[in-house]
Amino acid sequence: MTWTKWIHELKTLGGLFDLDVKKDRIKVLELEMTESNFWDDPDAAQKVINETNGIKEYVTKFEELEERLENTEVSYELVKEEQDTELFNELEKDLVSLRADINNFELHMLLSGPYDANNALLELHPGAGGTESQDWASMLLRMYQRWAESKNFKVETLDYLAGDEAGIKSVTLNIIGHNAYGYLKAEKGVHRLVRISPFDSSGRRHTSFVSCDVMPEFGDDVEVDIKTEDIKVDTYRSSGAGGQHVNTTDSAIRITHLPTNIVVTCQSERSQIKNRATAMKMLKSKLYQKELEKQQQELDDIRGEQKEIGWGSQIRSYVFHPYSMVKDHRTNLDIGNVQGVMDGDINPFIDAFLRSQINN
Repeated sequence: MTWTKWIHELKTLGGLFDLDVKKDRIKVLELEMTESNFWDDPDAAQKVINETNGIKEYVTKFEELEERLENTEVSYELVKEEQDTELFNELEKDLVSLRADINNFELHMLLSGPYDANNALLELHPGAGGTESQDWASMLLRMYQRWAESKNFKVETLDYLAGDEAGIKSVTLNIIGHNAYGYLKAEKGVHRLVRISPFDSSGRRHTSFVSCDVMPEFGDDVEVDIKTEDIKVDTYRSSGAGGQHVNTTDSAIRITHLPTNIVVTCQSERSQIKNRATAMKMLKSKLYQKELEKQQQELDDIRGEQKEIGWGSQIRSYVFHPYSMVKDHRTNLDIGNVQGVMDGDINPFIDAFLRSQINN
């Protein structure tokens, strides 16, 4: 039993995420909350309260794991002395539970980016290949919906364009839940499918590609300057999976940002006003994300880093034939249970990707 290793691992986690710094931050925030003018700005006050509660939750969980580890170590020493089978079995269960909780805690701490806690805007766009790629996009849509359900996240379909024969031409989802973006940022990239096509009467093997784009949803607290003269707003009749009202009014909104040629669409509501407000939030997120990527590209250029972009740089391959396997090309993790993955069990890939970022 490598207790020293476990204790070292837990303490390393505490150091890696600045446990002492977080405790000091709690003191500062609690002092701020005692000031007489604290509630003068309710929104700012609520942010302070949310930050305090979030840090306290982290500290409490860490100290709980530390205490459980110490108690389990005592139990281990007792089992060695008593040679009691029942005690040994109980200890074994405790170890499995503790190991899983430490892993979950570590994963939670990896979601510490500035926007990881935000909701996620997820877009799927099929590549060349017509019906074949569009069907693949609909399969990925189902996969992400199933995954969100497993996390008890809410999913709103903001835009949906059905394929001509099957599948979808494009879809935009708002996945609402704590750390939704932190998890789903691992899914951004090109997803490749290899299978015997159900649309090919000759039964030939086909390769299809779908691009998955993921952005954090930003609220009004993020400043993005969007000039009225820089946008073009079009209305059109809704279509697709939006309910009975979708074909009755021109409520759908398309906004084009002329300087960047970024286009966003929303048709999730009956109200044109609500769709426009949602589309503007989507545009804000895209513009903010574009600026962040520009800054990152400038840093990469300074460092001399070259990152391949294009359909050939897929992040993951899903092989249905001639064998069954899903492989992530960034972490080299492969899973043989293809059906499980397509039913939404993508957590191992997300976990492996987030952990790989520690060393990057």
